[in-house]
Amino acid sequence: MAQAEQYFAAEPQSKDVRKTLHVTLRGNEADVEVSNGVFSGNRVDLGTSVLLRQAPEPPEEGTFLDLGCGWGPIALALGFASPKADIWALDVNERALELTRRNAELNGMGNIHAATADGIPAETTFDLIWSNPPIRVGKEVLHTLLMTWLPRLNAGGAAYLVVQKNLGSDSLIPWLATHLGDGYEVSKYASSKGFRVIEVMKA
Repeated sequence: MAQAEQYFAAEPQSKDVRKTLHVTLRGNEADVEVSNGVFSGNRVDLGTSVLLRQAPEPPEEGTFLDLGCGWGPIALALGFASPKADIWALDVNERALELTRRNAELNGMGNIHAATADGIPAETTFDLIWSNPPIRVGKEVLHTLLMTWLPRLNAGGAAYLVVQKNLGSDSLIPWLATHLGDGYEVSKYASSKGFRVIEVMKA
């Protein structure tokens, strides 16, 4: 498996070489640990940066989901913005989850729970979902992922997904609208640096 592809693996084969980064997440300074074998293991990914810059202010409280958390930049940004919220950070990659837990701890956030899909109780629903979804897993896996989690939005809840324009963001909007069906509104919320931020609202 190519180096860049390893973040899809549950257990990356590359060596776990930790390094510390100083990052700014929606105006908040944070020291974080990153490693090989996780998505964007040496910086805040450009798509994630676009999402963090463009997404509206999250509610003060509620249950939030960072779908495909990597080492945790989105979950941490939500944690800074909404310290009273209950934040789930989901990934298939055990190393990514370990880093997210570590980074939550380093930044004093006890309200972030990093877990695989099996670790999130089936009855948990969400007021907010932010995601830089793993487009490169292929359409079928991506569609399954989105249709597993977006329907778990609460009434009045919203999801913000960042997708590169040349990787099909514009075709994803009508696809989501069709498959989510009545009761959902799907639209382009913002565009920046070749990325689209897609908004999914549940009535």
